[in-house]
Amino acid sequence: MVRLDRIYTKTGDDGTTGLGDGTRVPKHHPRVEAYGTVDELSSVLGLCIAHGLENPYRAYLVDIQNDLFDVGADLCVPGEKGDRLRITPLYTKKLEEIIDKENEPLDPLRSFILPGGTPQSAWLHVARNVCRRAERCVTALMAIDAERERVNTEVLRYLNRLSDLLFVLSRVLNGQGKLDVLWKPGKRQSPGVAIARQCDSSLPSASAAASRTSGSRSIDSVRSRAMVSCAFNLPSARAASRRSGA
Repeated sequence: MVRLDRIYTKTGDDGTTGLGDGTRVPKHHPRVEAYGTVDELSSVLGLCIAHGLENPYRAYLVDIQNDLFDVGADLCVPGEKGDRLRITPLYTKKLEEIIDKENEPLDPLRSFILPGGTPQSAWLHVARNVCRRAERCVTALMAIDAERERVNTEVLRYLNRLSDLLFVLSRVLNGQGKLDVLWKPGKRQSPGVAIARQCDSSLPSASAAASRTSGSRSIDSVRSRAMVSCAFNLPSARAASRRSGA
């Protein structure tokens, strides 16, 4: 049971902090960076909730905030599971169930989304990016030989799936995707319309991408591939546009 009766202890004044197993490490240690970023993510979700959300969306985010404290507790204590609080596959499964339910009524995307729209949607886009940063912090921690076997890999799966859920919810809270503003590749380059059409035809269906969120490929990995594809298609789009006189 957590009991906080003193807010300051002065033990961290030397630039170190205590992990859950009692060891002390520098405050810039990759493990501290990982669970600190998870805490930051929870704070961003709090901002989204504070902008006014009705259930079930408020309940989703409050439950996720509670999950994130569990994630932080897991990361804070290195080593074997034992009697410690650890993230299990059930956490990730719950996220996948929400993704499947909320993504089903959304129209397929023909391009990617510019973050914005309603305040709640915009904050969820911020949260999604902080979640991806938390995921990178965990993979950086796992890349350290001495830490690799002391990180619960289920934490990584949870964060990966959570970023997908936050993307889906950002669309839901943008009027079920009706307020989404789509990316127009090469818009500043003349003629932009032809370029956008060229890239638009090369982008994978977002519904297909979303259906893979429960697997190894997420919407972010699909986005990266599509951006590269469009970048290579820009010159041909411009040439085709000049030939057509557009």
